[in-house]
Amino acid sequence: MSNRTFPTLTGLLLALCLLSGSAWAAPGDADGCQDHPLLSRMPTYLIERCETHDFDQHTFYNAKREELKIEGKLFEIRYAQQTGKTGVTRLQILRNYDNAISKIGGTQVYRDDDGNGYWRVSRGSKEVWVHINAYIPEGWMLTVVEREAMQQDVTADAAALAGDLQALGHAAVYGILFDTGLAVLKPASAPALAEVAKVMKNNSSLQVSVVGHTDNVGELEANLKLSLARANAVVAALIGEHGIAANRLKGYGVGSLAPVASNGSEAGRAKNRRVELVPR
Repeated sequence: MSNRTFPTLTGLLLALCLLSGSAWAAPGDADGCQDHPLLSRMPTYLIERCETHDFDQHTFYNAKREELKIEGKLFEIRYAQQTGKTGVTRLQILRNYDNAISKIGGTQVYRDDDGNGYWRVSRGSKEVWVHINAYIPEGWMLTVVEREAMQQDVTADAAALAGDLQALGHAAVYGILFDTGLAVLKPASAPALAEVAKVMKNNSSLQVSVVGHTDNVGELEANLKLSLARANAVVAALIGEHGIAANRLKGYGVGSLAPVASNGSEAGRAKNRRVELVPR
């Protein structure tokens, strides 16, 4: 098969796999690894390693070279050239993925000169982001993030918050949610805010500092501003929606300076992204 026809035919195979929604493994692939259900591979390549995380974050880029932190279910698959087989070019890999993703309505959002391509695909109610890092001739890394909000396992409870305030001198409030990089409260934050308001109403003399915390992703100065803006959003909601007196609340932001868990994993970063109540 000539190089002239190879990209077209392989693009068709990739598109068919994209449409089929089926995952596939080949003899010689690393144990437990297979293609992502939406994306096939180039012939003569095997999966060298793979990882799947139910919730994590990956950095993508748009046409302005701006970083986009996309969160959701993350798949990483590293493809390596089979021993003794003829490899393909960087352009073949990127063009094949671009053609296949385009056939299902996806859009390339950015591509650089170092073999990186970034795409966004809408699949029903799910948004899928794709990053190809083609480091030819050895192979390429495929990263897919199925964008979605993290399931909130830890929630605020008025009794527990009051107990922590008395025993620890502070209380971490989980369940107050924001989109990445924004300080606008998400509707899902309402139950946690109601529990905080309950604590304030049950203790009429209580005055608190509402302290915003972030993980360590991004610049410290930006995180300090973001954490303060988020704390002030919580203060505004407690005043405006729950009738808590303004003189009982004061917002502060400390960014990533006071972590309670390692920022080396998404689980740890999720714990660090929090709001705390501190009596004053």
